[in-house]
Amino acid sequence: MNNRQLFLRHVAQLSDAPMALEINKAAGMYMWDADGKKIMDLIAGISVCNVGHSHPAVVNAIKEQAEQYMHLLVYGELIQTPQVGFATLLTQHLPASLNSVYFTNSGAEAVEGAMKLAKRYTGRTQILAFEKSYHGSTQGAMSIMGDETWRNAYRPLLPDIQHLQYNNWEAIDHITDRTACIILETVQAEAGVRPPQKEWLQAIREKCTATGTLMVLDEIQCGLGRNGTLWAFEQADVVPDILLLGKALGGGMPMGAFIADREIMWVLTNNPVLGHMTTFGGHPVICAAGMAGFKVLLEEDLVSGVNAKGQLFHQYLQHPAIKAVRSLGLMMAVEFESFAMNKKVIDRCIEKGLLTDWFLFAPECLRIAPPLIISEEEISKACSIILEALDEIIKEA
Repeated sequence: MNNRQLFLRHVAQLSDAPMALEINKAAGMYMWDADGKKIMDLIAGISVCNVGHSHPAVVNAIKEQAEQYMHLLVYGELIQTPQVGFATLLTQHLPASLNSVYFTNSGAEAVEGAMKLAKRYTGRTQILAFEKSYHGSTQGAMSIMGDETWRNAYRPLLPDIQHLQYNNWEAIDHITDRTACIILETVQAEAGVRPPQKEWLQAIREKCTATGTLMVLDEIQCGLGRNGTLWAFEQADVVPDILLLGKALGGGMPMGAFIADREIMWVLTNNPVLGHMTTFGGHPVICAAGMAGFKVLLEEDLVSGVNAKGQLFHQYLQHPAIKAVRSLGLMMAVEFESFAMNKKVIDRCIEKGLLTDWFLFAPECLRIAPPLIISEEEISKACSIILEALDEIIKEA
């Protein structure tokens, strides 16, 4: 059997039509398949590879730490230099109240930890979330996922969850003194890139403060520079009580985190002790990789060029078949008339050496979320491929 056959037989499948590209190498903006074909990555592993694939600084950090030590003991018992160093570096670039970091293995685990933390700290049970939101596929995260198609397939889920409309002012009235937390994406990603109104986020912050409700902002996809500032919440002049990170946090390695004030996080230490546990969260090799990636982001000043690069995509992506282009920085949704059209464009782009994808709750939209290192020349080339694909598909119809 070849690798494709073994992949389909022995690797658990999530759809009946996976891309099934066999990738042998990845570096910077590109991947190479088993036949040596070069493919530009326009989605960065779904906002994971912000500094590009296999950045030398990240690879070297992994090698060096692996030679020192790998797994030692479960989270929080031993002082591990990469873990301490990365937590310290993150908090140095966050508001003063976000000073305590709990590292997890994924964004979904960060969501689970934040939900527990909010209920434990407030003594309340109600959690408010939003329609067309995506927070992960574990049981708790799925309970707050904003789509009944996915939720209903796995019921019963967590009780006392209420889903509201994003950017709807009436939603704010549902925050009361029985609400443990309200969880929302700072930019709704899987809805097809839906930024919030600045005043709306500020009003949620004010209502949370007034009612003792914790405001939890999910920046798992949009954090770490993707939206043109290091943290997307900076653009709304708000500070969450709990910040959720993942995706790009590990520099290409699996990592998430929930971050809060030490006073809030301290409730996990008692009644019961070890209130939230993980074996591999904060793994030293992954912390070393994440810290290296974060330093690259800062030292190469990648964030400062994000908005200009996003505007270039807008400039080039002009076509009668494109209904809209929504974006915040280098998180973009290119909307077509239907999923059928979008899927044809995606497949044709892959044939032409450009990898892109669609959105979970906006399947008619093509996803653009490239590594932040993408050049102006590569943006021009990517857009040309998309427009060529469109012209060919329309001509063939």
